[in-house]
Amino acid sequence: MPAISPLVGEPIKRVDAERLAGVLKALADPARLRLLSLIQSAPEGEASVSDLTAPLGLSQPTVSHHLRILTEAGLLERDKRGVWAYYSLVPSAIGAIADLLTPPRKRPTKRAR
Repeated sequence: MPAISPLVGEPIKRVDAERLAGVLKALADPARLRLLSLIQSAPEGEASVSDLTAPLGLSQPTVSHHLRILTEAGLLERDKRGVWAYYSLVPSAIGAIADLLTPPRKRPTKRAR
């Protein structure tokens, strides 16, 4: 993820823009947004492909394809256990996207303790 937001008034480096665009492209699909939501709301904060096919109404290969794209974008982690793979959100990646897309004047200020 780029360290500088495209909204702070500083030019974003080409490589950072390409990386951010790839992540945003991965998020731009409604099925992928639903996958993130389903995984986050799962009881353990993780889900396997078989947990996700019925709620999405998609086939196993289609769900696996979407999970691969989200994993390659750095939004999900994959943990293989035996024959099953479980997916969970990468909270820091989701937070970084939110920070990059929030203009500095709109970000909540941190209070000193």
